[in-house]
Amino acid sequence: MIYILEDDDAIRKLIHYTLNSQGFESKEFALPSDFWKALKESKPDLILLDIMLPEEDGISILKKIKNDKENSSIPVIMLTAKDTEFDVVTGLDSGADDYVTKPFGMMALLSRIKAVLRRYEKTRKDKNTESVYEINNIKVDTREHRVFVNKKEVILTLKEFDLLTLLIKNRGNVLTREELLDLIWKIDADIESRTVDVHVRTLRQKIGDDKGEIIETVRGVGYKCV
Repeated sequence: MIYILEDDDAIRKLIHYTLNSQGFESKEFALPSDFWKALKESKPDLILLDIMLPEEDGISILKKIKNDKENSSIPVIMLTAKDTEFDVVTGLDSGADDYVTKPFGMMALLSRIKAVLRRYEKTRKDKNTESVYEINNIKVDTREHRVFVNKKEVILTLKEFDLLTLLIKNRGNVLTREELLDLIWKIDADIESRTVDVHVRTLRQKIGDDKGEIIETVRGVGYKCV
């Protein structure tokens, strides 16, 4: 099931029709209030989220989704007429999995949706085969998708969780920003390199690693778990 939150009737209905014609189930919402009601009742496989909305802007909605333990793992693709570097980085830094700028073609949108869903399916499969990783006072349970610091659970967004897991798995090895973007975000664009730094900063704050004692910055290169 794919939820479409878009206040432009023509765009929303076209996306809804296209998805259904391609075998996807979807529900459309013009108002955030209706979207929130539906989200409480049933969790979708993916959300298509416009930025410019009545009642509440898309970035605010995205942050609420990604900071909610029950919904943080839902992939979100932003639909936006804004295509400046600031708007793109803001969306990605807030937890978006991808973004599509208007106007866009339906086939191109379908391709992005399928790519994001494939990545999440792989993540789910990986969780079933991997186990628990521990470093210092941090415990990462990839099967239950939970992180504990000093035995107290810490809520991370999906991207923060993937970033921490990847660094721990490659402990001692430096991962460049480009590698992290490719492995976690699957986005190849120069303007998004800053998003890695932002996610590392917020991850450090959440796990109490403000001094970089666990995640070390390798200047001019990237990051490594020590």
